[in-house]
Amino acid sequence: MSRPAEILLVAGARPNFVKAAALERALTGAGLRVCLVHTGQHYDPGLSGVFFEQLGLPEPNHHLGVGSGPHGGQTGQIMAAFEPVLFKERPRVVVVVGDVNSTLACGLVAAKAVFEDGSRPLLAHVEAGLRSFDRSMPEEINRLVTDAVSDLLFVSERSGLDNLLREGLPQEKVFLVGNVMIDTLRRLETQARRSAVAAELGLEGVRFGLVTLHRPTNVDQPEGLRRLVAELGRLSRDLPLLLAAHPRTQKALAAQGLTGLKPPGPEWAGEGGLALSGPLPYLDFLGLMVRAAVVLTDSGGVQEETTALGVPCLTLRPNTERPVTLSQGTNQLVTRLEELDLALRRALTGERSGRLPELWDGHAAERVAAVLKDRLGV
Repeated sequence: MSRPAEILLVAGARPNFVKAAALERALTGAGLRVCLVHTGQHYDPGLSGVFFEQLGLPEPNHHLGVGSGPHGGQTGQIMAAFEPVLFKERPRVVVVVGDVNSTLACGLVAAKAVFEDGSRPLLAHVEAGLRSFDRSMPEEINRLVTDAVSDLLFVSERSGLDNLLREGLPQEKVFLVGNVMIDTLRRLETQARRSAVAAELGLEGVRFGLVTLHRPTNVDQPEGLRRLVAELGRLSRDLPLLLAAHPRTQKALAAQGLTGLKPPGPEWAGEGGLALSGPLPYLDFLGLMVRAAVVLTDSGGVQEETTALGVPCLTLRPNTERPVTLSQGTNQLVTRLEELDLALRRALTGERSGRLPELWDGHAAERVAAVLKDRLGV
């Protein structure tokens, strides 16, 4: 009979998979036994199945199959589905990553769990300490609560250290390890550069911008979404823009009748304009990102990836929980739509350059594994 897993690693959404891929490789490479749980929070093939294949993640040991839903319902469903898995596997450590509902739900279950022998698992949060200081963001609540109940806090940038210590978290729980998302980016960057997606979309050798939008503040307010799409359309007359749309963004566009966007292809790239595609597999999206003249986004992970790649990034939000991408990286906030035109022109003229943040060197997950091995005494 095989021995039970020491580490139960939870993933549920696209950014989780990218981070989990680095962690699974590092943890197994360090000789730790890992059980992988996929909550099913992202179940679209473009956001889940193909990611596992491209990232080299093994098939999950458990797939909870929760799917989408409102925040409270989805969180509760994940908790109910995860608890029996936790008590079946009885790991020594539960590792949650990022700030999605899966992170919060599984973190709460692990923090409350006491096994029959009186032992309890340690809870480790990877990407701890990030703060937007905007509690209207569901992700901010997820971050705050998960950090408060975790035993081990792995931090990607120094702002996270400051935030956790200010909140009273004991210093001995906190470890600055770097950014595990960048581990995966560095491992697969060469392969992504060979992706044929740019040629397929008519973008080989073409100067273009890449757009991602999914935050409620950008896509759930009908008038705001209409104004944003209209502004992107205007700007795309001079620089072709490809909107790689998250499923919830596609639904919001359809609900507002904004379905007349061009499909990507050679004609679109030659004429300019705003084109719409569905979510792209990791390697294709990364392959476009490395070629883009600029990326416009509201995604936290994309802010980090563009900083690592040295690609200018415009974040269409009033705040960011990743301030190192502003102070050291290639990112700048666009807090008002009226500022977007000028910000885009500045980004395209190369007025801003960045440098790689501390410990974003492709070895962050190895540092996490080293701490866990030490704590487990193996």
